Order: sequence, then C-alpha cells, then structure tokens
Amino acid sequence: MVLWFALIFVLVVVEVAEITHVFTVPIQNVIGDPLTIVVALIFTTVVALVGAIFIGVYLSHRILSPTGFTPFEEEMLRMRADVQQVKRDVEELRGHAGPDPPNPSSPSDRSGEP
Repeated sequence: MVLWFALIFVLVVVEVAEITHVFTVPIQNVIGDPLTIVVALIFTTVVALVGAIFIGVYLSHRILSPTGFTPFEEEMLRMRADVQQVKRDVEELRGHAGPDPPNPSSPSDRSGEP
C-alpha cells in the first residue's frame, strides 16, 4: 500500500511540476525521436492491460465469491423474523379470545347431575 501511495505522490509531483513549468520535456525531442513514441505507446499499453486484468480479476472475485449478507439484508431478515413472531402472538391471542370454553355452572353441562 505504501508503494502505491509513493507512486501516486511521485506522479502528482511530476504533474504539478509540468503545470508550473518547473520541469518540462521539450516536445521537439519527443516528436523527433520515433523510438521514444513507440516505447511510450508500448509502455502505456502494457500498463493499461495489466491494470485492466487486475481490475477484472478483482471484480470477478468480488462477484463470484460467496459473501455474507450485507448489513441491510441482515436487518431485513431480523425484521422479517420479528413480523413472524408478532403474527404468531396475534394468532395465539385470537385463539384465546375466540369462543369461551364451556362454563361448568351452566345447566347444559350438567347432563348427569340431578
């Protein structure tokens, strides 16, 4: 990670130096030497391909690797479990609030008594 930060820092310094004209490459030297252009194009192509391959490998690994649930999905699953528990509680209360059990003091229940 330190290497990447160092590389980025060096590139930023070079860019700032180019913008402020502290460091400039004479354009005539670059245009006048076709070998420089070819080497620069090959280097840029190789770096771009390697970067694209690494990004592709990283993305395919992230997409295809079995990962756990996200925090949002975990919260939705907990909410679903809570809703199911509330439904069970309501059904249980409805079962108790239904028709009253027979009252033992009612005359219809005394079928065998005088």
